Order: sequence, then structure tokens, then C-alpha cells
Amino acid sequence: MPRILYLLNISNPSQLSADSGWQFADLLAPALIDQGTELVVAAPARVTDERAHFQRMPVPASKYRVRFDPGMDYLVGVIRRTNPDVVVANQIEAAPAIRAALLEAKSPALLAGYCHYLPFSFAEGGQLRIDPAMDDRGLGLPVHLAFAAGLAALDRVLVHSATAASSVSAAASRAGADVTERLRVVPAPRDERLVRDAGELTAPAPGEPVTGMYNHRLYAHYGTARFVKLADRLTSEAEVQVRLRVMDLFGQRSPERIALDDSPERMRDQLAATPGVDILTDGGDRTAYRNLLVTSNFALAPFRPGCPWAMSVVDCQGMGLPVIAPRTGWFAEHIDDELLFSTSTQALALVERLATDPVFYLEHAKRALASTADFHPALVAARYLEAVS
Repeated sequence: MPRILYLLNISNPSQLSADSGWQFADLLAPALIDQGTELVVAAPARVTDERAHFQRMPVPASKYRVRFDPGMDYLVGVIRRTNPDVVVANQIEAAPAIRAALLEAKSPALLAGYCHYLPFSFAEGGQLRIDPAMDDRGLGLPVHLAFAAGLAALDRVLVHSATAASSVSAAASRAGADVTERLRVVPAPRDERLVRDAGELTAPAPGEPVTGMYNHRLYAHYGTARFVKLADRLTSEAEVQVRLRVMDLFGQRSPERIALDDSPERMRDQLAATPGVDILTDGGDRTAYRNLLVTSNFALAPFRPGCPWAMSVVDCQGMGLPVIAPRTGWFAEHIDDELLFSTSTQALALVERLATDPVFYLEHAKRALASTADFHPALVAARYLEAVS
């Protein structure tokens, strides 16, 4: 089995529960080690499994510095110290620098990159859309081009889903980089602490209030403004009583982060002012998080354009919560067609049916749970190792 050096950027190590990249690594590490891998994680914070070796990585000062200044001296040093067979980068834009570091360190290691985040999406007509979250003062196009350069530098390109594979292939092709032979689909692992037994699933009692969960980041580029409008309709117009739980994943952010993008705070304030909406936090406690999920009845996906994957959706499905979602991106690939909607009126009707039709509810609760079976960490680890072999 290979020695893997896993280069893991963490933007905010004080809020690991809100960092999907760290969650991914933390869930995958034990399964990789169980299958014989010697794993070295280079990151600002350790993963939980103490069998994983740790190399401390500086915390990047900003989301742009980690893309444009990954630290060549650090990279060369950590490669020389760990002598890996495989290097995994979860920041694709850093791949050319990592390739150069491998060259300088005289390392023959295979370089793989996991596309945790795509800094672009595609409109229905195929038009490329730059991610507004990466477009401060016009940096969106440079970030996109750096991402394409990263794809060109990799020996393996790993993505979450068929939707992500299509988007990454299209973006690479437009930049003159063909990733067809190097592309592998490896889904993210589910959290086994957030998996409920099918025998525990129950439908809401007819006539009783129903509780919906929205556990996604509140950035504007996640389509949160559309969710704010839908939340108002669900809590004021539905023919059943609906309460919505909105997770505050970030808490109090730094003034520097707010100055770059204050949309999470603005969206949180709008939702907090909506009757029937509760803003909640689990304090980073997975047991508290599980309790919030187990006492909810359904969940909602975000309106993020071209979304390639959502760990929060998988969390809900593993707990047997039917997730309703806009008919777009990975949601259209992964979520049952009967739970997809194109308009807020359709979303309203879906929630009402889930609340009043026990047979429909239980069928989709069981389908939701079953849809996560292939995301068991052991299965994902096996696919991961096959992808980087």
C-alpha cells in the first residue's frame, strides 16, 4: 500500500465542523489506514485518528493566498521529510507549485488532486459562470485559470460525482487540458455517526407540525436569497404548520472575513426575522448535530448553481430525512426525482405531501437512507486507493 501525503488546506481551524474538506479527511483517514495505507496529513489541524502522521501546515491568511501562494519552501520540505508515493492536493490551484516542489525534491510521487470546490459553474446553455465568492476585485477569472492550470499539472483528477466530472472535463477542455484519462469519480464518505437504522424511521403524524432542516452555508453564492424567500412561503403559506431550523455554521466570523463577504450575516439576520424560522448551532458537537437531525422531518438542499456535491445533504439522508432540492447540478443526479422542484410552489406542495402522506414519506425516507450506502468510508477508501494506484 502507498505512503500518502495528504495536503489539506483548512481556512478556519477553530471551526472544523464547518470545514467540509477537513470532515472529508477526518472520515476517510481511518478507512485508508485500516486498508494498510501509511497516511501523512499536512494541515493546520490534526485529523482525529492518531494513527495518521501529522505535519503542521501554516494557516493561510486568506482564500486567495492559499491559491496563489501555497508556500514552495514548505512543500519541498514536507515532501523531503515524508518521502511519499502519492501526494494528494485538496487545493487544485496549488497543483503546479506542488509539481514544481516534487521536481525540486527529486520525488517521483504521483500527484493527485481532489476537486472539493469548483470555482465556476455552467449555465443551462453551457456558458461558463465565474464563482462570485472568488471574484473580489476581478480575481474570479485568475482563480478559474489557476484551477485549469492545476488540472493540467495532476496525474489524477478526483471528483465527487458524475456532475462534477462533467463540469471539470468541460472547464479543462476549454483551457486546452484533456483530463479524460486522468479523471476518477470518488464520492465523499458519509459520517457513520449520522446513519440511522431503517427500522427507526417514522412518518410525521397527520395534522402535526413538521420541522425542516437547512444546514448549509449562508453565503449569497449558495443561492441563499432564494431560500430566504422559500422559507417565508413555507412558514406562512403551507396548509400544514412548518417550522424551519437553519444551522449557523460560522458563528462570529472575523472582521476581515466579513469585510470580504458579509452575506452570511445579512442572510442570517433576514432568516432570524422570519416567523417560524429558528437559527441554531450545534457548537461543533456531532452528537448535538445528530439530535437536531433526528428530531427533524425533512431537509432542504441549497440553491447553489451547478452544485457538484453537498456533505450536508448526505448527512440528512443518512438519518433518513427526505431532502427536497432544486432540479439542478448534483441534486438532479443524486436525489429522487419525486423530491426535485423547479418552482417554490412545487417545493411547497412537496413539503405538504411529506407532512400528510405517510406512505410517500416513509418510501422517501428509506430511499434517502439507501442512497448513502455507497458512501460508507470503507467503500470510498477502496475507490480512493484504486484511483491513485
